[in-house]
Amino acid sequence: MGRARTVAHQIGWYWSSLMGDNHYRRYLEHLARRHPGAPVPTEREYWRMRHAATESNPQSRCC
Repeated sequence: MGRARTVAHQIGWYWSSLMGDNHYRRYLEHLARRHPGAPVPTEREYWRMRHAATESNPQSRCC
């Protein structure tokens, strides 16, 4: 049962990464590590900034 649980966890992690579920958490870790004391945006603000950056600077992407 332990191996099945590990594999299920790994699949869940991969799926979350693929869908962007952990982007905000990784961004917060980046802020804490590289920019301590910087204002921390809410998750909603983060996604607005991310989409605005993508729209203002389009690059080739698969989708």
